[in-house]
Amino acid sequence: MSASFSACIAAIVVLSLLGLPIGHAMIGGSILYLLLAGLDMGTAAEQLLNGLYTGFILLAIPLFILAAEFMNAGSITDRLLRFCNAIVGRFRGGLAHVNVVQSIIFAGMSGSAIADAAGSGKLMQTMMTQDGKYPASFAAALTAVTAVIGPIIPPSIPIVIYALVADTSIGYLFLGGIVPGVLLGLAQMALIAAVARKRNFPVEAPVPLRELPAITIQALPAIGMPVVLLGGIYSGVFTPTEAAAVAAAYALLVSAVLYRNMGWGDIYRSLLSSARVSASIGMLIAGALAFNYVVTIESIPKALSIYLQTWQLSPVTFLILVNVLLLVLGCLLEGTTILLIVVPVLIPTAEALGVDMVHFGIVVVVNIMLGLVTPPYGLLLFVMTNITGVSLSALVREVMPFLWVMIAALAAITFIPDLVLFLPRLMGYQG
Repeated sequence: MSASFSACIAAIVVLSLLGLPIGHAMIGGSILYLLLAGLDMGTAAEQLLNGLYTGFILLAIPLFILAAEFMNAGSITDRLLRFCNAIVGRFRGGLAHVNVVQSIIFAGMSGSAIADAAGSGKLMQTMMTQDGKYPASFAAALTAVTAVIGPIIPPSIPIVIYALVADTSIGYLFLGGIVPGVLLGLAQMALIAAVARKRNFPVEAPVPLRELPAITIQALPAIGMPVVLLGGIYSGVFTPTEAAAVAAAYALLVSAVLYRNMGWGDIYRSLLSSARVSASIGMLIAGALAFNYVVTIESIPKALSIYLQTWQLSPVTFLILVNVLLLVLGCLLEGTTILLIVVPVLIPTAEALGVDMVHFGIVVVVNIMLGLVTPPYGLLLFVMTNITGVSLSALVREVMPFLWVMIAALAAITFIPDLVLFLPRLMGYQG
């Protein structure tokens, strides 16, 4: 590691501690490196612009965010919750099961854990805590852990970013995330079933069967979005990036035209909010592009790959080390930062060891999502404390049992690659 690179890292850390956004800090540190190394400082801008303007895959990110905003502004979430309640609400701890099922279905539309927690999660918190049905801390913890399912089941913004840095098919990655996402949901529901009996959680009044067809028909346009997206991608009608545009248009059409719950003011606010979120992610990606150029000049990925190969690691051992590393980093850093800075350094080693890139991508994304609810600095923990007013300590106590069962699910995903690769191979994947 050269003195120039050490100065670059120090600059990024100092600027971040001073409150500068991490994307801006990476750009500043990269320019400092180029200056100290005697290279053309304009190269930072060149790398940034080339990466953003040629990365058509990045267009999917603001469009998926816009789709989530349209869904939250309309009544899609309300209708999905009524449908989920009709299906699983009749069991003990029914509303808790509803929380999980709605996250699995909502996952097929938003692609964002934060969007899930702040949208349907806020409504679920109100439903679960009214009349003292569930402790506020349990409801908040459950909403946090169910939200991590969203970016695993397609569409998924983290998967789009991984596809960018690993040069891997988004379509196969989307397919690979379906079974792991459902597996996480089933693990959560199994724990709920056990806890519900122990803590005597309430049983909701069952929805009469005669009402189920009407509730299903009302929710059908919302439930149909994942079918439209995945069906369009794998039939060749549109590319994954075009699917993001279809998702946004579909959400707008359903909310504004079919359900008639969105006006011009709601559309404007959705566009404004999605633009702000997209700009912040865009700056982070821009900073990572500049910094990754510096990392490449220093040959760090190659050096790390050679170093790890001297350990004679097996693919399984390597994946275990990656799991531990990403779980730790996930509770300290934002997920996009990990995907853009840490993961590109690990990819050459994974390829050298023969680890399948689709399997590796899903393992990475699941780790990063679990990091969102890993104490002490999981981002979703802070989101839920702000939304619900529950103390962080109470929230963490309720989260921990869920975290353990999700780590068990992660172990299954890691050690049984077919859980990830089964569906992609059905669609012709040769990995």
